[in-house]
Amino acid sequence: MKKSNQGLSYSLPINIWLTLFFMLPMLIILSYSFLKKGTYGGVVFELSFVTFNIFIDKVFLSILFNTIYISILITIFTVALAIPVAYYIARSKHKQELLFLIIIPFWTNFLVRIYAWIALLGNNGFINHLLMNFKIIDSPIKMLYNVPAVIVISVYTSLPFAILPLYAVVEKFDFALLNAARDLGATNFQAFRKVFLPNIKSGIITATIFTLIPALGSYAVPKLVGGTNSLMLGNVIAQHLTVTRNWPLASTISGALIIITSLVVWVFTKYEEKNIAKVGDVNVQ
Repeated sequence: MKKSNQGLSYSLPINIWLTLFFMLPMLIILSYSFLKKGTYGGVVFELSFVTFNIFIDKVFLSILFNTIYISILITIFTVALAIPVAYYIARSKHKQELLFLIIIPFWTNFLVRIYAWIALLGNNGFINHLLMNFKIIDSPIKMLYNVPAVIVISVYTSLPFAILPLYAVVEKFDFALLNAARDLGATNFQAFRKVFLPNIKSGIITATIFTLIPALGSYAVPKLVGGTNSLMLGNVIAQHLTVTRNWPLASTISGALIIITSLVVWVFTKYEEKNIAKVGDVNVQ
């Protein structure tokens, strides 16, 4: 009983923190979805379900699917790039220096990094200027304000969040298993696919969650470098909060985003639990 009480006392601060700064804000957001819009913004405390009509609006549904589509592409490219980088760092003799280089972008403001990409990819940016000086192109190439620009810059900003958890798993991998697989006749690709990837599955899942969830709620990147075809839910929420001042509608869309991200976490958690259970059964046998 004493140990149980000690456990409760140790977990009390974090439980209070999560309740005050996580659960209560979420409940407020969800509750605003069922209220009426105020004349000058805010909410009127009268029950209403008008905002839920947004889920049958064709424009909103296209933005929702566009958000999911772009977020999945960002996640695929980010994880695909992070795996070889994590592998290289784990095998390198200069792990600390390379990890330091991965962490350096965190020292720079997020918006500054986005504007740096604008300076590189803009019509009057460095890349277009360089190509025109070498007579490779006659007029600037439009590299901004489209879906590829959103994906490229989002992958850049997400890479550290994917590399670090992958590195933590890859570093513990026994690389002698790859040599054993090759000795048994496997090609390099087969050894990578059938031996390496299954053993770093937990790192891939963590990297996917760390990339996909922020991508679903992305606002700054689509706002600054996206066009009309790259509008995402984060932009719609911001518009209803600051322009139309329709807080109940913004809360309804935010609630939908919370449900989507929660489902993503739940699916990956169940998948990981299933894998752990399989490993446990094999060990018992």
